[in-house]
Amino acid sequence: MKKFNNLKFIDLFAGIGGFRLAMDHYGGKCVFSSEIDEQACITYEANYGEKPSGDITKIKSHEIPSHDILCGGFPCQAFSISGKQKGFEDTRGTLFFEIARITEFHKPLLLFLENVKNLVRHDGGKTFNHMLGILDSLGYTVFYKILNAGNYGVPQFRERVYMLCFRKDLGVNKYQFPEPLNNHIYLQDILLPDNKTDKYVIKRDDMVLADNLSHNNQAKPIRIGTINKGGQGERIYSPYGHAITLSAHGGGAAAKTGAYLVNGRVRKLAPRECCLAQGFPDDFKIPVSDGQAYKQFGNSVAVPVLKSILKNVVELNELQSLILNTHSSI
Repeated sequence: MKKFNNLKFIDLFAGIGGFRLAMDHYGGKCVFSSEIDEQACITYEANYGEKPSGDITKIKSHEIPSHDILCGGFPCQAFSISGKQKGFEDTRGTLFFEIARITEFHKPLLLFLENVKNLVRHDGGKTFNHMLGILDSLGYTVFYKILNAGNYGVPQFRERVYMLCFRKDLGVNKYQFPEPLNNHIYLQDILLPDNKTDKYVIKRDDMVLADNLSHNNQAKPIRIGTINKGGQGERIYSPYGHAITLSAHGGGAAAKTGAYLVNGRVRKLAPRECCLAQGFPDDFKIPVSDGQAYKQFGNSVAVPVLKSILKNVVELNELQSLILNTHSSI
C-alpha cells in the first residue's frame, strides 16, 4: 500500500479525530491539532495521547508548525459577499477564514476539507463559489464531490461534500474521486447484543409499525414505522438497511440516531454503534457521557470515506517524488 511516508499534516476543527485516523492509516504525521469543544478534546486525548490546542481563532499562523497537508471538517458559517467582492478579506469572521489565513501563511501542498452537502448550494451557490475563488487566488486547484458514506463501507446514509485542494505548482490537473464500493454492510452487521442495549429501548404506546416487514437488505434507510406523529427523531427504521444520518442536534424519542426495530424492540443506537456507523474502530475509546458521545459522533466524519479519497491521492504521480523524499521542501 502506498503511503504519505511521514508527510506532515495538521488537524483543524479536529473533533474526535476522524481525519487523523485516516491520515495515520496512510502514514501521515500529525504536527498540530485544534478543537474548541472541551468534551471533544477529552475524547481526542484519550485516543491519540495529546490534547488539541483550543480556539483556532486565537492561534496565530506562525504559531502553527509548518505542514504539507491541512485537514479540516470546518463548521459552515454563512458569510455575506454582498457585492463587495473583497475575496480573502470577505471571509473574516467565518471559520473558513481560519483555513484561508493559515493556508496563505504556510502554503501546504494539499488541503483536505469536508462539509455539509448544503454548502454547495447555499445562497444559490454564491457562498461555495466564493470559497472556490478564494482558494484559487491562494494558489490552489480544487476538486470536490458530494459522496454518501453508505457507499464506502459504513451502514449510514451520510452525504457530505469533500474538497481536495492541490497547490498549483504540483501540476495536479486531474483527480478521480473513488467509485462506490460493491460490498455494502448494513446496520445489522454492527449492532450490539440485546443485553448491552437495554437502556436505549424506547417504551411508548404510540408506536406504529408497518404490517409487512421485509428482511431484505437495502443500502439505504428503510422506514418501517413511526412514534407519535413521525416527526424528526420519531421515525422507526429497519436494521436490514442503513442508519439515517447521525446528528449532533435534534429532538424526539430517538434524537440524534433514529429509532430501529431490533429483535422485536424499538430503540436508539448505542454510542458504540454510532462509533461503528462512522467507521471508527472497535477499540476507539469513548470516555464521555452518552449525550456527549452522540454529539461527537454526529459531528464527526465517516472515516472510510476519507480513507477511500486518500487512497487515490497517494497514488497520484505528481505526489510520488515528494512522498518518496519524505516531505516537501517548504
